[in-house]
Amino acid sequence: MAGPTPVSALIHAATMVTAGIYLIARTSLLYALTPIASQTIFIIAIITSLVAATIALKQDDIKKILAYSTVSQLGFMFIALGVGAYWVAIFHLITHAFFKALLFLGSGSVIHGMHEEQNIKNMGGLKSKMKITYITFLIGSLAIAGIPPLSGFFSKDFIIYETFVGYGIPFLILTFIAAGLTSYYMFRLVALTFYGKPRYDENKVHPHESPSFMTIPLIILAILSIFGGLIGMPGLYGFPNYLKNWLNPVFEKSTLVLESMHPPHVDSVTSELAIIAVSVIVSVIVIYLAIKKYTGMKEFKSPQGFGKVLENKYYVDEVYDKLIVNPIQKTSEGFLWKIFDMKIIDGTVNGIARYLSNISFDWRKLQTGIIQDYTTVSVAGVILILIYLLFM
Repeated sequence: MAGPTPVSALIHAATMVTAGIYLIARTSLLYALTPIASQTIFIIAIITSLVAATIALKQDDIKKILAYSTVSQLGFMFIALGVGAYWVAIFHLITHAFFKALLFLGSGSVIHGMHEEQNIKNMGGLKSKMKITYITFLIGSLAIAGIPPLSGFFSKDFIIYETFVGYGIPFLILTFIAAGLTSYYMFRLVALTFYGKPRYDENKVHPHESPSFMTIPLIILAILSIFGGLIGMPGLYGFPNYLKNWLNPVFEKSTLVLESMHPPHVDSVTSELAIIAVSVIVSVIVIYLAIKKYTGMKEFKSPQGFGKVLENKYYVDEVYDKLIVNPIQKTSEGFLWKIFDMKIIDGTVNGIARYLSNISFDWRKLQTGIIQDYTTVSVAGVILILIYLLFM
């Protein structure tokens, strides 16, 4: 996440990283016809949402936390695709675009106000100094945590409920855990950034609210994060589900295939309300614990044990470097470059060039520029032709 913040907001909220969601949703009929592919997607999605969320717990760079949050939220979208709730995946993609763009641009506002500081351990107490940024960032954090009636609440509620219907209580619990982790790392970020006392040098750093051209987009996205979920209201509230109705023609054949394989379930208002209640209660409790733990925190100990593993992102980068990058680099340098490229490729090309150069040099000797030599060769050629015609 070293790129410009608006670019981060664009690719993480609405474009590049969500292209895979759109691709599978648009080709949903193929996946509906191959249940094992959908099951594979579901399992990978559950793992993705949990692994990325746990990594985000121990990151200190404000943009890295949001980056791993995106990976985790993509896991939620793929969970919906894996259970065949294709329109729900698109719904969460839309609501995620609102609150994740808000959060990334909000982080950019914080970085701007903190004079390019990105480590949340060096922040604190920004609530009173960056009020617009704080309020809008809080709205985005509540939305991603699934607090009603914000947009993320509705889309995440659908995903959790569809997981329960499709795969039962064990996987429902895993989605609750992933949702709880989301609330925890987001409000760890909020608490360390905006609450408590300043942990920066107030003589050198003077936090200030960003200019209006940065805060106005935050306000617009905050409004969308609040009301964006209304396009996909669950039927149990008695409101029309505009998004689902609009997408029905796209997923009609996929739905028919799924219903032919598995009888359609009858939505239980009691079950859905119970799941909603548990989800909200878990999020609220986790938010309270995160704020209580990190507000006012001044000293930070280096993580030990599993915390160290999370801080280093399960050492995925190190393993990738050791198993893939370094062997390829050494092979490229030691064999492909020094042997294959320099000796075989360059040797062949240069050898052919030297051979042709030598031949050209020898044939060039025939071109003496003396007319007597050319006449002698011409006469000799005529004599040879006559001999051939007379005796052959």
